[in-house]
Amino acid sequence: MFQESKFSVTKESSSPSPIAHHSFYNCMKKIISTFIFFSFSSFIFAQTTIKGRVLDEKKQPIVGANIVLKGTYDGGTADANGNFEFKTDETGNQILQATSIGFDSVSLKITLKGGIFEFNPVMTEGFNELKVVVISAGSFEASDEKKVTVLKPLDIVTTAAANGDTYGALKTLPGAQVSSGDADGLFVRGGSGSEAQTFIDGMLVRNPFFSSTPDYAARGRFNPFLFKGTVFSTGGYSAQFGQGMSSALNLETTDLPDRSAGTLAASVVGLGFGQQKLWKEKKMGAGISVNYTNLGPYFGLVAQKIDFSIKPEFTGTEGFFRKKTSETGIIKFYAYFNTGNVGFRTPVPDSVDAKANFSVKNYNFYSNLTYSELLGKDWKLNAGLSFSKDWNAINSSYNFGNLQAGQFDATNSLSQGRVVLTRYFGRLTTLRLGAEYQYSTDDFKIAAFNNPFEIKDNYTAAFAESDIYLTTKIVARLGARFENSSLLGKSNIAPRVSLAYKLGDADQLSFAYGEFYQKGDSLLRWQLFSRQVPDFQRATHLIFNYQYIKDDRTFRLEGYYKKYHNLVTTNYPGNARPSVTNDGTGYAQGFEIFYRDKKTLKSVDYWVSYSWLDTKRKYLDYPIEAQPTFAANHVATIVAKKFVAKLKTAFGLSYSYSTGRPYLNPNLPTSAFLTDRTPAFQNLSVNGSYLTSIGKAFAVIVLSVTNVTGDEQIFGYRYSADGKSRESLTPAAKRFFFVGCFLSWGTDRRKEVLDNQN
Repeated sequence: MFQESKFSVTKESSSPSPIAHHSFYNCMKKIISTFIFFSFSSFIFAQTTIKGRVLDEKKQPIVGANIVLKGTYDGGTADANGNFEFKTDETGNQILQATSIGFDSVSLKITLKGGIFEFNPVMTEGFNELKVVVISAGSFEASDEKKVTVLKPLDIVTTAAANGDTYGALKTLPGAQVSSGDADGLFVRGGSGSEAQTFIDGMLVRNPFFSSTPDYAARGRFNPFLFKGTVFSTGGYSAQFGQGMSSALNLETTDLPDRSAGTLAASVVGLGFGQQKLWKEKKMGAGISVNYTNLGPYFGLVAQKIDFSIKPEFTGTEGFFRKKTSETGIIKFYAYFNTGNVGFRTPVPDSVDAKANFSVKNYNFYSNLTYSELLGKDWKLNAGLSFSKDWNAINSSYNFGNLQAGQFDATNSLSQGRVVLTRYFGRLTTLRLGAEYQYSTDDFKIAAFNNPFEIKDNYTAAFAESDIYLTTKIVARLGARFENSSLLGKSNIAPRVSLAYKLGDADQLSFAYGEFYQKGDSLLRWQLFSRQVPDFQRATHLIFNYQYIKDDRTFRLEGYYKKYHNLVTTNYPGNARPSVTNDGTGYAQGFEIFYRDKKTLKSVDYWVSYSWLDTKRKYLDYPIEAQPTFAANHVATIVAKKFVAKLKTAFGLSYSYSTGRPYLNPNLPTSAFLTDRTPAFQNLSVNGSYLTSIGKAFAVIVLSVTNVTGDEQIFGYRYSADGKSRESLTPAAKRFFFVGCFLSWGTDRRKEVLDNQN
């Protein structure tokens, strides 16, 4: 409804006079004529011709590039030579823009006043995460699926041979030894288990494995679903990390949980319960879980080769807290506490009737607090604090290798702080500046001595590293790390260089070089028995890599050479105190092949890896340079997974093979040191996961069997003092059977299984 006007006009007469009407008509005619004249004149003189040429950074024409005035219909298209031309009637301030698929747009503010305007834009290749080159030499990275995904958490728990252990799954990748069932750790490219370090959100984990027993490897402590990203570097890794001469495994924890949920697990080896909560505003989350493992009932069903005086028993609890401090900031806290107890009696070659006794009781605590936040538009802060402590009460009646007989307590702790500042230059190029401090203690108390031995070390490090993208096809990573140890009284500077070049949309070449230092395998033993502290050990890495990723297929071919310097050697001159020096040397060289395919066969995911290794070293008490006992020359693995929708079941298979490893035969002369080989190692494992519902809970029922064919797996031999008899070192049982049921409320694991097939 229209409102009545507030204004009125007073009428002096009912109609205008003829004279007034004629004058008004002539006046309006002149005004309209003048307006038309000036409008036509403006049209003639304000029309602008815009022309130019569109080139890329290599001065090549960009055919089909579009050039337009934003907000108008005026524009043109570049021809085969990159030339364009169009006319516009627009005047005043405008924005001229050039666009083309695969290139960043170019915009220019201009003022149009008529005449001719030239625009010659140079366009740069556009940012596409799928086509950007990444550093791949030595690294399997799963933290960014748009770059390269190797192992997701679900991959770990569904890999048959892994038995839900992160480290077990990593052994199916090239570079890692698969037959290391008698010792803890990842044995990578000729390096010992102590040369591969584990980090959680950049913080070092000193005791990532459960306490081990002689001749039997322990599992990793942490739940795979705790992590959203995995970077497993088999060499040439970033300057952000140190004190690992072979490799670095960095595990990135999840942020906020997707939803509130609960879990319950029951298996032949134990029970588990977990609960997580996501607050309604979705800015805070927390969770806790409790696990209990007791292999006693299982050993009652499946006979073991060794006599367990204390059946393996473990209890553990872990908790996390997540809090978003802003749109870009988050605080993460994680803590873990575990207890373990195991003991056994095993035959010894020196006596037919006698048995060696061994037991260990362990308490382990680990905590991690991190904070990350964007500082303005170009800076990011990552900071972390961590504390861990590990207690072990050990009782041994036999000298198991380097482990001496006796009763003793071994305790170690690690406190650390770390700060990293990242500066972003554009979308890709970055500069990282960081520093860290570690305070470590090692306490060793022998029952036969009154005074405990204690070692302390203040370790400081600083690093600078930059990823420099010359184009989206060429990247260089330049870095250096400074380290100082108060215990050694030494410092070092370790340079690191990596280069990568994108050959096409799907493949690239990479190269890496670096120097990597480490304090040593056992500072404790050096101090206790020699009272000497050696220098840093060092390894030089050279790596060449080719990688192809397209349509859910990944192919990698990598060659490497690693040179060891200043390895610790020990000498035992009769009854005198042993001497410790840094005159050890060694090398490792080889090549590796990895292929993964999730596309060719419907609902089938499989990967194949092969590693060839040539390595020798002189270290510890080795009299000559020899292939170490933990290294096999040839290693191959096949992993396959198939989901059958009609049966709602996922099937898995893994097969591992490695040639025999060296073992010490005391009957051979020094010139033949470590020349004997164990039989070849083989392991065929299968598993199946049935997806269903029990009440309101999603359920996964799992069955797995390792070493299905029952192959004899021999890791080495233990000889009698006179060398006339020996005992083979084998797994506690030929096969391991696992049956379990996992229930979850609020999280549909069935959907994860289906998504993992795509």
